[in-house]
Amino acid sequence: MIGSSGTTGRTSWSGVRAPRVIVGAVFVIGCAVSAGAGPDWTPAKVTEPALVSQVEVRRTEYFVPHITAENIAALGFGLAYCQLEDYGERVAMGLVRARGELGLHFGPDSIESDFFFRLRYRRALETYHLLSQDARDLYEGFAAGVNWYIQLHPDEFPEWMEPRFTGHDVHGRFILASNPNAARQVLERLSSDTGSNAWALAPSRTKSGKAILLRNPHLSWNAGYYEAHLIIPGRLNFYGDVRIGYPLFYIGGFNEHLGWATTNNGPDLDEFYALDVDPERPDHYLFDGGSVPLDREAVTVEFKSGPGLGRETREFWQTPLGPVVQRAGGKIYVLRSAVEGEFRMVDQYLRMMQARNLEEWKAAMRMRAHPSSNFTYADGDGNIFYLWNARLPRRPHEPGGDTTVVPARRSSDIWVELVPFDSLPQLRNPRGGYLHNENDPFHYANLHEPFDTVRYSTNYPRPQLGLRSQLSLDLIHETDGLLSLEEVIELKHTARMLLADRVKADLVAAVRRSTPSDEVLAAIDLIEQWDNTTSVDAQGGVLFEAWFRLYLTGGQQLNSQTFPDAWRQAFAAPWSAEDPVRTPHGLGDPERAAEAFARAVEETGHKWGRWDIAWGDVHRVRRGDVDAPVAGCGGWLGCFRSLSFTEDEDGKLVVVRGDAWVLAVEFDDPPRAYSVLGYGQSAREDSPHYSDQAELFATGRLKKVAFTEADIEAGTIRRYRPGREVAAGR
Repeated sequence: MIGSSGTTGRTSWSGVRAPRVIVGAVFVIGCAVSAGAGPDWTPAKVTEPALVSQVEVRRTEYFVPHITAENIAALGFGLAYCQLEDYGERVAMGLVRARGELGLHFGPDSIESDFFFRLRYRRALETYHLLSQDARDLYEGFAAGVNWYIQLHPDEFPEWMEPRFTGHDVHGRFILASNPNAARQVLERLSSDTGSNAWALAPSRTKSGKAILLRNPHLSWNAGYYEAHLIIPGRLNFYGDVRIGYPLFYIGGFNEHLGWATTNNGPDLDEFYALDVDPERPDHYLFDGGSVPLDREAVTVEFKSGPGLGRETREFWQTPLGPVVQRAGGKIYVLRSAVEGEFRMVDQYLRMMQARNLEEWKAAMRMRAHPSSNFTYADGDGNIFYLWNARLPRRPHEPGGDTTVVPARRSSDIWVELVPFDSLPQLRNPRGGYLHNENDPFHYANLHEPFDTVRYSTNYPRPQLGLRSQLSLDLIHETDGLLSLEEVIELKHTARMLLADRVKADLVAAVRRSTPSDEVLAAIDLIEQWDNTTSVDAQGGVLFEAWFRLYLTGGQQLNSQTFPDAWRQAFAAPWSAEDPVRTPHGLGDPERAAEAFARAVEETGHKWGRWDIAWGDVHRVRRGDVDAPVAGCGGWLGCFRSLSFTEDEDGKLVVVRGDAWVLAVEFDDPPRAYSVLGYGQSAREDSPHYSDQAELFATGRLKKVAFTEADIEAGTIRRYRPGREVAAGR
């Protein structure tokens, strides 16, 4: 049963933690928190943690926090407090999820998540002592910052949420694991545009003679990128993004010496193996000539059920090769993943953030705790560097693929080692002075020095270069002259739609041959005159996109199996590695294209009242009081400014995914940078910082980054130690 805390009526955790092993005391550094009866969590009756006096927060314009701490624990404390100021309950709820305790408060619908996270949490408890002292200090400081904020602002949280989070809970968020139900990645749906852009330009390509880095991830606008400046004087000085609910997770940015950007690369890190069941003992399998027992792990999850608690126990079976995902037909199917159980990501990131040159940064990368991603790097020494990073298995067999299971009867049948770090695709200071990635494989990171496909086995992806990547290359490979940081930012915001360059002439010719109606003829005249951009005042883009969707899909919903064939058949010349930057082009079925165009004219006119409506009249950034037109489109249409939209109540299309966080930095002494976070620093709708960057983003403008002490001081609009500002309000 759930007990009640005597003084406040708040729900106590003590009666519901039986299945979890709690190691050590509650880590509330400096707080007067008892494990017994619950205290009165009002600001006047709590003891200030010692960490408060060890960290100062300075908020500059747009409420970006610059957190200066005396030590790692204080840094984590300040970062947690700032995140809670801006995102509130979401931060703490991530820690509840990490413990596998959502069902206790939200009922049986949450238990699937709880079972998954309970297993991860056990791994967190087992590995905590193996972390560096810095990582443990960061986690415990972060947990203490969450606890402190909850104590001071209890009305912002559910009554059951008490401020007793620990470093173990934070560590539980960093245990990597493969979900057997989603071990294989498939193509994203047509308009998802999950991914990123990254550029690195060498001094030979810039007006300042300094390297320039562009970081531009594309994810959902509720993904929780959080802009912050983390400072421990004399030890760490890092500006970039973290993720809400984490002290450091999948971050990118820069310090005084260097910086990096990440883009998703989706390597194949998993393999399914089929083991033979021992016919004499069904809980054993035959391997290396012997009978090996399965390890059984029982996990019990409690969940809210009416006025009391329900309880469900499930058995999970493990092998030294990996978790069992199915047992059937005399076989035991095991998922062997290169990420399973990895827990050192924060240790690696701390080393990366403190690196002073390329060799130190690569030494941190050699930890291999970050399992994937392309890394695009630049530094103050003038180096640029690209790495296709992966904890890639060195397989003794061909990869199993999406549906194939590999039989395994002995150790030589399975992979046991990773491909060495130095064997991964990487490129340093190439000819032409640039590197780029937009989520396509590594082969064309630089066209002057393409990677040799023959050198890389079937473990690696095959060459591919999408339209977004090709436009990127058109912008920086073909550009004449040197670029300033401001010109790089201007290039990044190009409104071009490369698909139009590739097929518009064929479309115009096909429609004119089809004996069109007067209205369709007028519409194709508009397309012919259109400038092939998504500029907010451009007329033609809305109609062109509607046409291509109809032409590509035939009005049917495509999926991961049908999309690739439909895409290839849409073009007269599909993409080819022999001509990677000029294919695809032309129309594969001009007659069908003309028919689809006539339908698009009718549908667009019906939906919008006119088929010559401007792009910005349809495509909007809407956040708070901001309702602004925006240029950009899906990367599959060949936009570098990749955006995805959803239909609002009035039919307008509103950005929900894609381009949002942009950081561009030039490695002068000191570095000079600009940034924008489209959805703002705060998720609180009543905050002025919920929408104060939305119009900047919509118009392609960035704010100047305050990185030097002088700039931070000059730009500070609020200064405080966490908790001492409560009386002043948010």
